[in-house]
Amino acid sequence: MTLAPGLPAFPQRLEARGFTPAENSRIAREGFQCSRGFTLIELLIVVAIIALLMVLIAPAFTTIKSGTDVTSAAYTLKGVLDTARTYAKANNTYAWVGFFEEDVSQPSTTPAAAGTGRVVMSIVASKDGTVIYDPSNPSQIDATRLIQVGKLTKVDNVHLATFTDGSGTGSTFDTRPPVTFNGTQYRIGDTTTPPPSNTYFQYPVGNPAPAWQYRFMKAVQFSPRGEARIDNNSYSLQTAAEIGFEPTHGATAPASIPANVVAVQFAGIGGAVTIYRR
Repeated sequence: MTLAPGLPAFPQRLEARGFTPAENSRIAREGFQCSRGFTLIELLIVVAIIALLMVLIAPAFTTIKSGTDVTSAAYTLKGVLDTARTYAKANNTYAWVGFFEEDVSQPSTTPAAAGTGRVVMSIVASKDGTVIYDPSNPSQIDATRLIQVGKLTKVDNVHLATFTDGSGTGSTFDTRPPVTFNGTQYRIGDTTTPPPSNTYFQYPVGNPAPAWQYRFMKAVQFSPRGEARIDNNSYSLQTAAEIGFEPTHGATAPASIPANVVAVQFAGIGGAVTIYRR
């Protein structure tokens, strides 16, 4: 290495500051040692610290992802309900949205087997504008008199859930409008209340009636005026009815209600849909 003209060598500069030749040699050695890289042990310590931090923050990332999943599911459900209501009004007919839950860890089968973690939704409508079933003797809706509206909608990693009523004093999840009227629950969730619909329908539909893959025992019915009710005409119109979603870990439902859940409510008159998230 060539020094700039007039610049003394490093040892000479140290001597000019009063350092002895022995001290000059020691300082030069230490300077070269300071410029060395990390040792293997130091690198291993750094890697161990990074791994520990990842373990600590991984649950936070999992919660964020599941929260995003359940919120996305709620907006998907809102879109399905809005589509059914719009179709019923535009075509002056009755429409139904059916709900079925199957095992998310397995491929869909024919016929489908009930399970946890994948919610399947289907929209059908009456071909002739009538309600099809006999309100005084409700039974399965004739598949030959139905038309499929759009494709099946499947949402993974969510579970139909039943929540306690809100207080009705505000606009948050805990203060949302109650959906129990005169002792009857107007909600779709994971309990047997309300019981499975007598006016269930199948997928696929057509004439002649094809072999069924899904039977939708839980449903929302829309009238030609856009009125929405649980299942069928056996349930009266109410100011609010509810569908609950909670996130799952694969095909396992949470043992207790998790922090991130949603209640999707729809109004009986007008069918407006509102999402309440906690």
